[in-house]
Amino acid sequence: MCGIYGELILEGDGRPQESVIRAMGAAIIHRGPDDDGLFMDERAALGLRRLSIIDVATGHQPIANEDGSVVVVCNGEIYNFRELRQKLLSAGHRFSTGSDVEVLVHLYEEHGDDFVTHLRGMFGFALWDRRRQRLLIGRDRLGIKPVYYARVGRSIAFASESKAIVGRPDYATRLDENALRQYLTLGYVPAPFSMFAGIRKLMPGSMLVIEGGRTEERTYWQFAIRPDHGPSESDWIDEIRTALNDSIEAQMVSDVPIGAFLSGGIDSSTIVAAMSRLSSSPVKTYAIGYSGSTGAAIYNELDYARRIAARFGTEHHEIDVKPQVIELLPGLVWHMDEPTADSALITSSLVSEFARRDVKVILSGVGGDELFGGYDRYQLPHLAATFRKIPGPLRRGLLNPLLGMLPVARHTRLLNLLRAARKVALVADKDSASRYHEVMEVFSATDLSALLPGSRGPGPSALTEVLGRYLGHSDLDQMMAADLATQLPDDLLLLTDKVSMGQSLECRVPLLDERLVDLAARLPSELRVRGRETRYILKKALTGILPEETLHRPKRGFGAPFGAWFNNELSGVMTDLLGPETLRRRGLMDPAVVQRLVADHRAHRADHTDHLVALTTLEIWCRIHLDRESPEALAENLQTIAAR
Repeated sequence: MCGIYGELILEGDGRPQESVIRAMGAAIIHRGPDDDGLFMDERAALGLRRLSIIDVATGHQPIANEDGSVVVVCNGEIYNFRELRQKLLSAGHRFSTGSDVEVLVHLYEEHGDDFVTHLRGMFGFALWDRRRQRLLIGRDRLGIKPVYYARVGRSIAFASESKAIVGRPDYATRLDENALRQYLTLGYVPAPFSMFAGIRKLMPGSMLVIEGGRTEERTYWQFAIRPDHGPSESDWIDEIRTALNDSIEAQMVSDVPIGAFLSGGIDSSTIVAAMSRLSSSPVKTYAIGYSGSTGAAIYNELDYARRIAARFGTEHHEIDVKPQVIELLPGLVWHMDEPTADSALITSSLVSEFARRDVKVILSGVGGDELFGGYDRYQLPHLAATFRKIPGPLRRGLLNPLLGMLPVARHTRLLNLLRAARKVALVADKDSASRYHEVMEVFSATDLSALLPGSRGPGPSALTEVLGRYLGHSDLDQMMAADLATQLPDDLLLLTDKVSMGQSLECRVPLLDERLVDLAARLPSELRVRGRETRYILKKALTGILPEETLHRPKRGFGAPFGAWFNNELSGVMTDLLGPETLRRRGLMDPAVVQRLVADHRAHRADHTDHLVALTTLEIWCRIHLDRESPEALAENLQTIAAR
């Protein structure tokens, strides 16, 4: 696990400046504090910060082929490198290290640009073909590892994090207005946008080819839905169990200590169960919870995690979270490179920092919801159809107005249930695509027009194009495919990568192994969600492996109770970050619209947690990158405000 960075001169004389390239590496030293390497020639520079995981002694990068004509740097892990290495040795290639990354240069020699289709893993790489003077920059199928690039001066610069490009003397920091609108719509910045004007994210499953002054982004993989109704339920159960075991076993390979995040939910518990069977010593597990603050009870999953830890005899560790963690937000927004509406930012960072004291590699359950139908929103087709059975006049004349008057929030079970019921009533009469937009978007197009005065409109969100790609499939298949293409890489996986690497911790996601993704593509939608039963076939496969209470307890996201905190312990912080004077000075949003959001949230007339988290982290991003306020100074200021 590492951070890559570098540059290719596109035109004119001169070569990359070593001082500039080394400064790019210094900006992402947290991704690889163990080692650094740099290759430079007349046109190209490829650098790497290394977190040593596999072949600790000899896996130094950059790595070249036998004659030095092909050079590569790679961030991530290639899980099938042993099989690939054996085939390449049989074909006559010679290896000089035991590193998984070395297979890339020899695969390129053997298969050309198609080499990337042979890789099973998570990766972001840059490969320089010195003979043909061409640079390939690639990203894994699902976008587990991020890659950024930008045209700067007469060069293309690239890196695992955009901060390595932002710090260059030839880049001038500006906010990208298109990215801002996409961010406010979705709560994250979807690829290919980044919040920095001129800096782009490479799309998942894509490779950038730069040759002869031309730049072309090629898609080498896209998720393809192909339901297979042939196998029986027992066949699917056998295949799921085998695929889960194989994936988790492959991703346990490490030359350094390894552990697992454990929330007590199905995904993390599945991973811990398999690791316990495959490990000769107790698995190290790490859990996070809340106490002593508003909304803590409904978010606290420590009891569930303890039961799984006891069942599988893990070496279990816990950390408790208080609202004062607001002081961490500036540093986390800096690590993310972008604002986010995802409250898991804090919890993921804290549990990563906690685990890093013992281990260098951690396994996470990210991706299981998308593949096997775990989100509550996947019940919407069934719930909407059920709600529509109520006579229209009764729904429109009584139920909808009544639900609109009842208080809603996320920090008590009753208010959260009312929030969900209101959402179902709101979307029941809409078509599938409109329902999905309604559920996934933070600010609607109408709300965004009011929030951003003078805006030329949000344009189509990233969801629109993806949903259009899967027309003709079931509602559930369309939602799953859209989630895999948008929220998964650009929110969940980006957050997982940035906060874990911010602690120099490698986080692996075995539920997103290629074999499991292929299985999910073939799985009929009625086996993922049946009526209100989410993860239907996965639960069948895990029966007898996980406790019944784990399989059937209500789902709870891995977030923090910011909605409750904003009304209580962090009320002053919200007022400072989103006050009228602050918003007028910033000049991006209408202060009156924001104040109405705050007032409605405080009165429980609406749950605006996502809106308020999105806006507060946006203001923090602006203060760091536009106002040049240091994360440390801003953190101290927020801590002082929270303590009043």
